[in-house]
Amino acid sequence: MDGFDTLLDRGLGSWPARRARIDPEATALSQGERTRTYRELADRTDRLAAGLLELGVARGDRIAYLGLNDLTALELLFACGRAGAVFVPLNVRLVARELAFALRDSGTEVLVVGPGVEPVAAAVLTEDVALRTVLTLGPVPGVPGRALEDVLAAPGTAPPDPASLGASLDDPAVVLYTSGTTGRPKGAVLTHGNLTWNTLNQLTHVDVTRHERALCTAPVFHAVGLGQVTLPTLLKGGRVEVLPRFDAAGLLRTVEDFGATSFACVPTMLQMMADHPAWAGADLSSLRTVVYGGSAVLERVARAWRERGVEVVQGYGMTEAAPGVFMETPADGADRATSVGAPHFFVDVAAVGPDGRPVALDAASTPSELLVRGPNVFAGYWGRPADTADAFTGPAGDWYRTGDVVDVGPDGRVRVVDRLKDLFISGGENVYPAEVEAVIASLPGVATTALVAVADERWGEVGAAYVTALEGVTLDPQALREQLRERIAAYKVPRWVFCVEELPMGGTGKIRRVDLRRRAADDVAALVARQQQQQEGVR
Repeated sequence: MDGFDTLLDRGLGSWPARRARIDPEATALSQGERTRTYRELADRTDRLAAGLLELGVARGDRIAYLGLNDLTALELLFACGRAGAVFVPLNVRLVARELAFALRDSGTEVLVVGPGVEPVAAAVLTEDVALRTVLTLGPVPGVPGRALEDVLAAPGTAPPDPASLGASLDDPAVVLYTSGTTGRPKGAVLTHGNLTWNTLNQLTHVDVTRHERALCTAPVFHAVGLGQVTLPTLLKGGRVEVLPRFDAAGLLRTVEDFGATSFACVPTMLQMMADHPAWAGADLSSLRTVVYGGSAVLERVARAWRERGVEVVQGYGMTEAAPGVFMETPADGADRATSVGAPHFFVDVAAVGPDGRPVALDAASTPSELLVRGPNVFAGYWGRPADTADAFTGPAGDWYRTGDVVDVGPDGRVRVVDRLKDLFISGGENVYPAEVEAVIASLPGVATTALVAVADERWGEVGAAYVTALEGVTLDPQALREQLRERIAAYKVPRWVFCVEELPMGGTGKIRRVDLRRRAADDVAALVARQQQQQEGVR
């Protein structure tokens, strides 16, 4: 041991910075004309951490951020880590009541408000929330608070002794609230270790170098916004351009102007760009990889991107896994449009056996619920020990129950069949909405679709499909049902089809099925009433 210490003393001093892959003067973050080099980012992180400590923030305190993506929001994330505090990014698409719930549930006392959310932020402050301090990223009309930049520049905020800063791998880093699409939101606690191991998993699947010019497109309140491109790029010394919000034309333009090499998104974003009038003239030549997840992408959309020379790589994960579990390799993605690929390097996967215990995930055990284990899997739900206990299974209680039904193809690749909670039983037969949705989406003229269950006296439950059309197309519900009868079993064909302008989406681009189920119950009841009136009129 003494010899090793001597080697370190002699070697590290001369182990040269010239070999370092991260250049302190290289740009780490940018947002339009605003930039931060790695040296500036490190300095501002330490000074902001010191400023938070001066405000009375203690180790383990929660600091919430409500605002659009912003360069300073990422600085706040890193400063929270340096100060030992916990970063709680909030979904900007929630209403004040929902945001107040997250603030109360997490016990947040410090709220930082960013740009673009002035009305809802002002409304949140009128709710019953126990906030000690409100900070703002510059002036935010209607929101009283001290500017975060003033905290950073205040006297006494010189970087303190580094030994007093930082956190361990087991300390909470982020609390991300689930979207609430299947019920009441819960705060998933991701530790510094969870984020670190997810980053390593990502780097084993996707080549990232210091020459990367990535876009932070997904919102930072979503695990994809942090874990799949932003943090891996910064770890490798590349540059991240922060986009406040998604706009199809704006993102296509930014790819060309910035020379972007990669970004992460949800399939809805890929589809909106491919369907936009600016798509045909967009220069995508700099793009190497686009990572997407959250749901399967339409085959026509994936094909449109690949025809432009862009590797679109599907991944699968969830907030509770920080978020990566599976990812397809770029080489195989083109041939496996519905596969989520292979597990990440530092992830174990299994299936729920007949007795509820983990079994090998293979063709013999599927379709069945997917289990996940690994150092990237979350520490539990904030303040909810019972929900946390229910989320895990296995002899050691370390297998996370994903709630997703999967099967395995002959090539050993995994396909996500559906959410366990979305499955419904019609006339004794299991119906997986994702399977039916994929067939509906393949029909001519269909843009997007979602299927939910509604009660039925005869069959117990039947499907109600909501469908949006491509621009310039008019869809006929009955014609759609007839086309489906030629493609899927009769019990899978939706009993009801509604053509709508848009589907209800959450802030992460996922369909809000809870809202859609409520709407379907009302729509079906109204349609049945009209049909009965028409029949009575005929008599």
